Amino acid sequence: MRYIRSFPVTVFCVILIFYLCLMTPPSTSLDDVSNIDKFFHFMMYFGTVTVFWIEYRRYTRKYSPWSLFWLYVVSLVCPILMSGVLELIQAYCTAGRRSGEWMDFVANSLGVICAFLIGKILTKRFV
Repeated sequence: MRYIRSFPVTVFCVILIFYLCLMTPPSTSLDDVSNIDKFFHFMMYFGTVTVFWIEYRRYTRKYSPWSLFWLYVVSLVCPILMSGVLELIQAYCTAGRRSGEWMDFVANSLGVICAFLIGKILTKRFV
C-alpha cells in the first residue's frame, strides 16, 4: 500500500492507459492521419514511465532506493508486459471494437525504453 501512496500519478497513468486502451475510440478528424495512433501509444507509455522516474526520485528522498533489479523490473519490464497484455486483450476480448496490433506494441515499447534510458541517466546524475 505504501507504494501506491508513493506513486499516485503513476498509478493514475496506468489506470488511464487501461481505460483508453479498452474504450471504444471516438471518431475524430485525426483518423485520416496515418500512424497517428502510434505517436499517441508512444507518448502514453513515455509519459507514464517518465512520471514513474520523477516519483521514484521523490520516493528515494523518504525511503531507501530499490535494488537495480527491482527498479529495472518496475520501470522497464512491467510496462512492456502491460503493453503486450493490453494488445492481446484488444485483439481477443473487445468484440471487434479494438484491434491489437504489433506496431502498437512496438510504439509502446519504444516509449518505455526511451523514458527508461532518460530516467536512468538523469537519476544516476542527480541521485
